[in-house]
Parts: sequence; C-alpha cells; structure tokens
Amino acid sequence: MKNLFLYLLGLMFISCSSVHEYTITANLDGLEDGKAFLNNRVEGEWQVVDSVDATEGTFVFTGRVDMPDYYYISLEGKRGSLPIFIENTDITITGYVDTIYKAKITGSSVQDEYNAYSEELNKFWEKYGEIRMELIEFRKAGDETKASELEAELDKIYEDGQQFSKDYVTEHPASYISPYVLRSVSYRLSGAEIEAELKKLDVALNKSGFVIELAERAVVLKRVAIGEKFLDFTQNDPDGNPVALSSLVGKNYLLIDFWAAWCGPCRGENPNVVAIYNDYKDKGFDVLGVSLDKNKNDWLKAIEDDNLTWTHVSDLNYWKNEASTAYGINSIPSNLLLDKNGIIIEKNIRGEALRNKISELLD
Repeated sequence: MKNLFLYLLGLMFISCSSVHEYTITANLDGLEDGKAFLNNRVEGEWQVVDSVDATEGTFVFTGRVDMPDYYYISLEGKRGSLPIFIENTDITITGYVDTIYKAKITGSSVQDEYNAYSEELNKFWEKYGEIRMELIEFRKAGDETKASELEAELDKIYEDGQQFSKDYVTEHPASYISPYVLRSVSYRLSGAEIEAELKKLDVALNKSGFVIELAERAVVLKRVAIGEKFLDFTQNDPDGNPVALSSLVGKNYLLIDFWAAWCGPCRGENPNVVAIYNDYKDKGFDVLGVSLDKNKNDWLKAIEDDNLTWTHVSDLNYWKNEASTAYGINSIPSNLLLDKNGIIIEKNIRGEALRNKISELLD
C-alpha cells in the first residue's frame, strides 16, 4: 500500500510539473544549425529571455511563466521574428525559416484566442489598405475632392478598428490577451483614459507586463495633460550649448516639437510647421525642436535641408531622450503647445489644425 501511495504521489508530481512548465518545439524548413532566441521587450528594449541550439531544423525552449504573456522568437543570422503568446503547456511551431513570422503555432489556447482576435482586426486593416491605394491614385490624378473623401473614410476605418479593440477589452476583462490589445490602442489615449481602460481588466492581470507598463505610462501622461504646467528640461543645441525649456517659456506661444531626421512623417510635417512659424514668429509664436536622433550629422543636415530656423536641442539618445521620456512620447511626430504661462493648451495638433489654432490665438 505504501508503494502504491508513493507511485500515485509521483504521478501527481509529474502531472503538476508539466502543467506549470512550457515546452515550445519548433520545426522549420530550411533552418541551419545555429542559435534560436526567446525575447521580450522591456521599456522599448529587446531582452533575451533564453537561447538554445537549433539543429537539423529543430529547436526546443522549456521554462515557466507566471501567466501567459507575449514574447518573440528570433533566429541567429535571420531577419524578422515570430510573436507568440506563451503559456505553461506544450506548444508546436511549424513553418519556413525565411518567413518565420508566418509560422503556424498550435497547442496554446491563448494563442488561438489571439489569432481569432487578429483575424477580425485584420479585416479593418485590409480595407484600410485598399482605400489607401485608391487615395494614392486619386492624388496622382489631381482629384483632391475624391482624395479628401477617401481620407475621411480612412479615418473612419482607423477609428472603427480602434473601437473594435477597445470593445474586445471591455468584453473580455479576464483574457490574457486583453492587456496586449489595450496597449496596442493606448498610443492616442490620455493618462486618465488609460486608467479608465485598466480598471476594466480583472485584477488577476495586474502582474502582466503590459498592465504594469500602461499604469506607469498613465502616471506620466497625467503629469503632462492639457491644463498642466510644463515640465522643465535642459538639452544641448547643435553648438553644444545647454538650452533650458524654461528660458523660452513666457515670451510667446511655444510649440515643443518632438521629431527626428529618420522619421518620414516628421519630415513630411516640417514644411507645414515652417510655413506657420514664418507667418507668426513676429506675432508671438515660437518653436522648440526636440530631436530623437542618435546621429548628430543626420540631425544637423535635416535642420538645414528642411529650413528649420527655430531653436533645436537633443541629447542624441534616440527613444531614450530624457525630454521625450518625461513627456510620455512613444511616437513621433508629437508636439505640445504652451501658452505664455507655460500651461499645456494643446497636444499633437498638425496640418491645418495647427495653423487654425495659432490663427485663433494670434490673428
């Protein structure tokens, strides 16, 4: 009887151990011997969680996660990666080495749920892509009336896609993919809006890396919300001279413009800012450019090429720029408009909206 008890206890131990570990087995056609990496992203930086040898087209990751979460698998010497939700179960990956991002993932119910969500969301982006191609053609033909109609349609599709994701979070508060979904729509949300969305989630998800990240971001964004006073910072201008934001506040309406030479949309918006600046610089409007560049020569060349004649600063720390971090900037172009008292009165206004606002204030 004692031996039977020990045997049953051993079976229970084996069973429980398997439940609390994951095994990811990959079989990829064309895979040469080398290294495979399991990565995640922390504060925008890649971190290697595990690495294993790949031999004869196969590699295996084993480990344990506290809760299902989002990771990436990459291969030595190969571009691209495979996003994957990992939970403590047996997971299989099959596909081709040069298109690892298309590999099939089976065995994970959380991954299955994510795939179903993505399939529905992709319907919005497929339609968005179709309309965008039409827009390009009408622009080439010089039909701005039709182009404007299509732009409005694109905006509607985008907002519908965002709303679909928000609704998913509301309807699936305990889902392990909901923190990821919420993060994907957080870029245009204020700190208060992020907090409101987080309150919809089950408290069991509070340890999710995405939930922790969003909660921290909400705190930052609330400090720099419309109606709040500016946060001061000091960075060097192109000549190496320190410039404090506070030295420019109080004289004019001040646009703090976060941009970079490598950012296509930023360079596309620059002519608009230049035109507004030239029209209103003598009436009480000023600009401070904060660059997220890391190459000084590229930064200086872009300033010259785009005729950006206002004050510029940067610490050349790319996405770790201290000023952009303090203001919760996670995409560019981004901007804030300060009044003469240093109060934030607008955020992320571009194109005609920016001109209309400055005209309202100074004409």
